[in-house]
Amino acid sequence: MTKLKYLAHYPESIQAQAAHLISTGRLGDYLHNKYANTHQIQSDKALYQYINEIKNDYMRKSNPLSQVSYNSKLQVLNQALGIHTYQSRVQGSKLKSHNSITVASVFKEAPLEFLRMIVVHELAHFKEKDHSKAFYQLCNHMQPDYHQAELDTRLWLHWRELKETDR
Repeated sequence: MTKLKYLAHYPESIQAQAAHLISTGRLGDYLHNKYANTHQIQSDKALYQYINEIKNDYMRKSNPLSQVSYNSKLQVLNQALGIHTYQSRVQGSKLKSHNSITVASVFKEAPLEFLRMIVVHELAHFKEKDHSKAFYQLCNHMQPDYHQAELDTRLWLHWRELKETDR
């Protein structure tokens, strides 16, 4: 079976289905038929507006976002598809917070559902620090098909690698 590094923690049955799609050359068709829509969120400013809209819809009372950006240096191999940072600082008698999200630049080319999955994941970390049950419940609240989008994002990353090696 093909080594599926992005699906390593998934059950064997899912890995077998993915390997079958790959071996029959149908993975690209599966992804294209299911996620045909692309997005126009190409700049850091557009990404900030997109993330802020989602944050305001689901996490209005949380601290505001300080910075949002795409980053071409995030390494997909290290499982870093996005990064969230949060800092609290004392300034006089007030506690100031700094929340930022960085998304891997590869998601400029991804379907909107995959970008949303990364954004939802990173936003959920502002409320729930660990990957706990509450964390995934919050992700599902913000994106009802979160788990399927995560799986398909991993398949898309694998498909992109296959395309790169075929060149």
